[in-house]
Parts: sequence; C-alpha cells; structure tokens
Amino acid sequence: MRFCFENNVLDGDLRELTCAGEAVPLQPQVFDLLLYLVSQRARVVSKDDLISQIWSDRIVSDSALNSRINAARKALGDDGATQRLIKTIPRKGFRFIGDVREDVAAAAEPVPARPRAVADRPAIAVLAFENMSGDPAQDYFGDGISEDILTALSKQRWFMVIARNSSFTYKGRAVHIRQIAEELGVRYVVEGSVRKANNRVRITAQLNDATSGSHLWAERYDRELVDVFAVQDEITNAIAAAIEPQIHAAESFRSHRKPPASLDAWDLLMRALSHYWRVTRQDHEAAQALLERAIGIDPNYGQALAVLAANHMFGAHLGWAELAGVAPAAEAAALAAVRCDHEDAWAHAGLGSVYFSTRRLADALSEFEQALALNPNFSLAQGYYALALSYAGRSKESFEAALRAIRLSPRDPSLAIYHGIAGYARFTERRYDEAIALAREAIRHRGDLTGAYRVLAVSAGMTGDGMLAEMALGELRRTQPNISLHWITTQLPWTGDADREHYLEGFRRAGLR
Repeated sequence: MRFCFENNVLDGDLRELTCAGEAVPLQPQVFDLLLYLVSQRARVVSKDDLISQIWSDRIVSDSALNSRINAARKALGDDGATQRLIKTIPRKGFRFIGDVREDVAAAAEPVPARPRAVADRPAIAVLAFENMSGDPAQDYFGDGISEDILTALSKQRWFMVIARNSSFTYKGRAVHIRQIAEELGVRYVVEGSVRKANNRVRITAQLNDATSGSHLWAERYDRELVDVFAVQDEITNAIAAAIEPQIHAAESFRSHRKPPASLDAWDLLMRALSHYWRVTRQDHEAAQALLERAIGIDPNYGQALAVLAANHMFGAHLGWAELAGVAPAAEAAALAAVRCDHEDAWAHAGLGSVYFSTRRLADALSEFEQALALNPNFSLAQGYYALALSYAGRSKESFEAALRAIRLSPRDPSLAIYHGIAGYARFTERRYDEAIALAREAIRHRGDLTGAYRVLAVSAGMTGDGMLAEMALGELRRTQPNISLHWITTQLPWTGDADREHYLEGFRRAGLR
C-alpha cells in the first residue's frame, strides 16, 4: 500500500519515502514509526502503542521516542512547533493529521525471462505462505506472516532481500524453487504454509538452498490463536532469528569450498565468522587474521570492521589479549564501521563491545540498544546487551535480556554464551544454585567456554562446594592461564565496587590467588 500526502509518497511495500519524486533517507525504525502513524491516522497512537509496535515492548526512554518522532517530522518538513502533519496530543500520544490518499502500489515489472547472475553476496526471496485452510478468506494470515518475515529479514544488512512485489508473483503457481531462484537472482528461498482450524494455527517454514536443491532448515509451529497479532509476531521473530545463522553457516561452507587464492572479502568474512562463533583462543586468532585480510581487500567493508572490533574486545574480555594493546585498534575499527553504514546493527554492536570493555557502560548500553532498534532479531547484540547490563548492576534486566537472546535463536552458535551470561546475572543476585545450573548448561553446549567456568567457579566458591570449585577453577586455568585476582580487578568493567568485591570473594573461596 502507498500513502500519498502533500508532495510525499510513503510506500510500505518498497519501504520508501519520496518527496516530489526524490527519495528521502530514513532510518528503518523511523520509517516503521512513520508508517504506523500514517496507517493508524484515524486515532491517537499512545506511547505504549509505539513501544509495542516499534520497539517490541523493550524499555525505551522518552528522549529516544521523541528523537524518532522528531526525525519523522524532519523527513516530512514538519517540526515540533508547527506540527503540520504529526501532532502531539498532550498526555495522550501522537496522531498523523495530514490528508492522505491510499493508493495500491504500482504493479511489479514482469519477471525477467532470462536467468540473472547470482550476486557475490547472498540474496533471499520469501514466497507467499500457502493457505492450507481451504478458506480463501484466510489468505491474509499467510500473506501477513510472509510479509513480516520479509520485513524482519530486511533488517539484516549483510544479505539482500527481494521485494514483495517480485517474490509474491509466484503465489498460487506451481514453479520449481530452482526456477524461482534463477529468475529472481537469489541463492535462498523461504517458503511455508499456514493451516488454521478453529482457534489453532499450524505454520510450517522452510529455508532452501536453491543452488544445491537442499533444505537448510525447517520448523513447525503450533499455536492457539488467543491473540492473532501476538502469535504472528512471535512466529515471525522465531523464523527470522532461525534463518540468519543458517545462511551464515551455508555461506561459510560455500567459502570453505573455494580455493584460497580466489577468496574475496565476503568469503573471508564468512570464514572469520565461522571461527568467531566457536569462542576459543585459536579461533579468535584465526578470525582476526581473516578479518584483517578482508579489510585489506576492502578497507570500507563495514561488517568486517565491526566483527574485527567485537573479536578484539571479546578476546580481551576472555583474557586472550591485553585490553590496552587492542582497544585503540578495536575502537578505530568500530567507529569506521559506523561511518561506513550507521544503520548496520553489527556496527553498533561492535562499537558497544568497545565501550563495554573500556568501562564506558552507559555508552555501551546505548550502542547495543541502537543495534537492537535496527534489528530486533539480532541475538548476539541481545546477548552483549545482557552482559553490559549485568556489569552495570542491573541484574534482573540482564537475566531477562539473556533469556530473550536464548529464545530468539535456540540454535544459535552463541547459545552457550547466552546461558553463561544468564548464569552470571543469577550469581550477582546471590542465586548461586541457578547460576551453577546455567553455567553447566553453557558448558554442555561448549566445553571450553571461559566465561562459563568463571561463573561456575565463583558460584561454587560462594556455596562452599569445594570439589566443584576446584574442578571449575582447573578448567578455567586451562582456558585462561593468566586468570588471577589482579587480572579480574583491573580488566573487568564493573560500575559498582560491591559487585566487583562479590565476584572476587567468590574466586577467593574457590581458591584463586
């Protein structure tokens, strides 16, 4: 649907705002907010409505909300004084008051008859989900799921998502996946089905590698339709979060099949990420070397710069590198990543990791929040955000954020890290038995995770379980030989002295000197 007002056209399908035919740049979140206000113009939209729809019920400050409203006004040539189009209703919320004409978006150009070359970076098409209910009136639900998945995946800046007007042309047609991929120029195709019966719905989704004809991922979701939109949002987020790591893995596999001499910057980034997720000292060093090669080929490769910054900082946090030695290079890389693409969630996550490790926790939290605003399904940013919250003394929020990361991506390669962070949050709340259980779950997923052994050691120390503390400390010394009370005191970024002393006391009781 397109909304026309004054000299502006707001196109929800193309996710584009134009003024007098010229494109107006908008951050994705500002676009979402403006689209929501225009589509809901018949009523006053409350702050709670906006937080629910745009921020997925995350805690948002009034200043952050007002900055997005001001950005939307500025894009339309409006401001807070005149309020020509976006009006503030005191103590109630906001309303779009411009005269709007709705227009069906222009039909897509015919699908090209000849195959197009697949781009170096992957592209993905989301087909309209098939209505299996036998009731044509239910088409809207499957279309809604498909469109929401398409929108969620579009927030991933490292691959291209084909527009709805192209991918939905195959609706109701029996066309082979490989033909669709060739005609649209994509490597990956998402398809699925929806079956509604009474108050229940079953949704299946499948990610296909069109070049090999293989299925990379498939899942089925059965839900009660107590709240249709809540179910739609929940399943959309689950599917979008599950698809990203599967494409990462497939692209990494593809890059490893190439001869070393033919690797480009994209291939090197994919190989680096496959090492980054493993979280070992050897993989940390391998990822760094690959990222430096990628940046050598393309010095303005924003995501490679962001991952390099995060890799440096995670290595310092786990004791594999000296913070003072890597922090300047990491900060330079993260700032360059933001300059390359300030709407890339990875760039803000990388900068947040730098601020976290260098004890600028307020700035770190702000950057992680920005990353999540740009891509709410970015589980790694959610995990980093949880870690920063714990060191900022906000234990309950930290635990909840870590659980969100786990729920977002239950097959995530960083799942062990999220359990470890949740465990540390419980330690700070003196809930030592829960901390031990979560640390053990992290170790079950990955047996050499330094952070999980830290949580296990301090929690066992505080409970007086000498045998468990001795085992955890022995494994920690294996994964981080330089661990000491002095290292903890000088390298980890607490804002509160009491939290640092609590952690140190756990290590003293575990036997660390």
